[in-house]
Amino acid sequence: MTDLFDERKARAAAWFRELRDAICDAFEAAEDAHDDGPGADLPAGRFELRETRRKADPGADAGGGLMSVMRGGRLFEKVGVNVSAVYGALEPRARRSLTARKEIPGLEGDPRFWASGISLVAHMRNPHVPAVHLNTRMFWTPGAWWFGGGTDLNPAIEYAEDTAGFHRVLAEACAPHGQGLYPRYRDWADEYFFVPHRKRARGVGGVFYDDHCTGDWEADFAFTQDVGRAFLPAFLPLVERRRGTPWSEADREAQLVHRGLYAEYNLVYDRGTKFGLETGHDPDAVLMSLPPYARWV
Repeated sequence: MTDLFDERKARAAAWFRELRDAICDAFEAAEDAHDDGPGADLPAGRFELRETRRKADPGADAGGGLMSVMRGGRLFEKVGVNVSAVYGALEPRARRSLTARKEIPGLEGDPRFWASGISLVAHMRNPHVPAVHLNTRMFWTPGAWWFGGGTDLNPAIEYAEDTAGFHRVLAEACAPHGQGLYPRYRDWADEYFFVPHRKRARGVGGVFYDDHCTGDWEADFAFTQDVGRAFLPAFLPLVERRRGTPWSEADREAQLVHRGLYAEYNLVYDRGTKFGLETGHDPDAVLMSLPPYARWV
């Protein structure tokens, strides 16, 4: 079984890297194509790459990843697309930030863990183009494995047709894996991406899931891959639709205030942020999701 899961972990990590490459290529192509409208006079953005490492005991190999960040582009004011594969012993404090489960099977006598995933957050230059988040991951312990993640749309200025189009693509991606999957994970996103102290959602939702383990690893991996493949078809048409829209100072103000809401959520509630910091991953990579500029009223 160990050899089988070593092979599966390698496949999952390779897939997250493949998805990262496809998204970065598509985003750089979108930068090149934006040759008219607001921001077109700027140089086309390019991703800067940096390897990241997880800190553990001195001399121990705890894994790491690749941090890819584009700043100051024509379309993307800041976007990060990170991949990682980390492993080691999971300390009790980190376990509480890991999952919706109250207890994690297999960690009582053997605290080893392995986790790999992709994490993306895009903050757009034009306030009419929505910000977006994507994260999918696989987690393994000696007693359990599961997939998690999802994607959600975070517009500062909402357009009903953009929300509908984003959700339609996600529903189509989920449908082959069970008719009840999209409604359940859509509702989970609405619950998860809620900001209690503001009593409002951080965006217009998407899909979110955790502890996804039917017992059929191949089927669950295929579902997670389809969620990842749906991201570009769900998001890029919205970029194309809104990229040329002129904006006002009031629009920019609304965008910056909304980014403040996004930052509050990620720093106070997001389990991925907490888990990354608790387990000693590179803090710059963990906090890549934060916007370049934000405002509070």
